[in-house]
Amino acid sequence: MATLVEPPNGVKPKGKHYYSMWQTLFEIDTKYVPIKPIGRGAYGIVCSAINRETNEKVAIKKINNVFENRVDALRTLRELKLLRHIRHENVIALKDVMMPIQRIGFKDVYLVYELMDTDLHQIIKSPQPLSNDHCKYFIFQLLRGLKYLHSANILHRDLKPGNLLVNANCDLKICDFGLARTSRGNEQFMTEYVVTRWYRAPELLLCCDNYGTSIDVWSVGCIFAEILGRKAIFPGTECLNQLKLIINVLGSQQEADIQFIDNPKARRYIKSLPYSRGTVFSLLYPQADPLAIDLLQRMLVFDPSKRITVTEALLHPYLLGLYDPRCNPPAQVPIDLEIDENMGESMIREMMWSEMLHYHPEARKSTFESWKVE
Repeated sequence: MATLVEPPNGVKPKGKHYYSMWQTLFEIDTKYVPIKPIGRGAYGIVCSAINRETNEKVAIKKINNVFENRVDALRTLRELKLLRHIRHENVIALKDVMMPIQRIGFKDVYLVYELMDTDLHQIIKSPQPLSNDHCKYFIFQLLRGLKYLHSANILHRDLKPGNLLVNANCDLKICDFGLARTSRGNEQFMTEYVVTRWYRAPELLLCCDNYGTSIDVWSVGCIFAEILGRKAIFPGTECLNQLKLIINVLGSQQEADIQFIDNPKARRYIKSLPYSRGTVFSLLYPQADPLAIDLLQRMLVFDPSKRITVTEALLHPYLLGLYDPRCNPPAQVPIDLEIDENMGESMIREMMWSEMLHYHPEARKSTFESWKVE
């Protein structure tokens, strides 16, 4: 539970109070009253809380020592920049970012999200039975949120069950945008390490220079299979093992299906794997709706150019009656997530501060006034 504590140096700054949860100090705005810690990760701790001004329950994520690791700092900045622009029912809403007491020298960042009950990973792990309707509704919402992101020029790049938050009424929202990038088509090279291995598309495993929205479709296919079978379809132990598992299930690929592999060594590796006839998906998932199997097969296609698109998937007969293009407008403008990966801590800090000001018009005004005085 959350325990109210005294400030560490005995001085209580205006508008802040202090709580201890899981032996971690939370320095938060007085309008938020923590309830209990609900999750822990590499980034820090998440707790549930109540906003006393609106009586709304929220989730507060504390990112500890955000500048200790430059990669983590850039991930946090990227998520701040992206979520400020995104407004969609199937994408988590960032409601607030707390202003630190000091503009220069702050170490921790507190993000306030809408509160969800659980995530898809917990649901898949649980003994709770999942009907065909459950599966259909989860996949529909995931594709719907993804279509919106792709229309804004955004690749999520790290879709997995743990990044899909779910409420008791089965509403699903995509979260964790620290690895998201802008997609500019084929001219952009994006080869850095992305996506949790089990959900990583073949073109990423094979270090292809160019990739696009189809990487997210592959991840959706892996998640779809995991809902159907209640276990990961490709639980690789490392990169090469991951590729072997994929070929074992999909079968050995024809020459035409590996033309996209631009690395000769990677292409040779795929050709060197023992011949596999592949596995029939309906035997892997005997209880599944035949239409679900058909959609899954169209998502888990080795060659990205032959993979079903998000829009095509939403129009697939399996999701008949759920998707209405008129109720799903695209994003208003493409979002630019281009960030100089080499910028220093002071510049990242300044950009984070600037993002925080969007949630605090009063602080923005006082910052502007101080500039005028200077």
